[in-house]
Amino acid sequence: MKTHNRYSPEVRERAVRMVFDHVREYDSQWSAIVSISSKIGCTAETLRRWVRRTEIDTGRRGGQTSGDRSRIMALEREVRELRRVNEILRKASAFFAQAELDRRRK
Repeated sequence: MKTHNRYSPEVRERAVRMVFDHVREYDSQWSAIVSISSKIGCTAETLRRWVRRTEIDTGRRGGQTSGDRSRIMALEREVRELRRVNEILRKASAFFAQAELDRRRK
């Protein structure tokens, strides 16, 4: 279940940029995230997820990029639809084959 998107993309980008720019001023990236998240009004975990997603998308961290994830989801949707269509066609083929056999007997 997806909740309402409360933060604009500009706010997200700015917050992530602030973490990357000011991480050297803190003991760890987490302490920078905690400090900056309180300033922009989101939870530290939310900002951490934004930072991780940006790191993955820019190649700083290994993982599946957002573009790849959306492409895979679209392909999975297509596969589900094609399987559903194939099942319908298989049942229709069996139905008409049986109807043809019944017609020949008469």
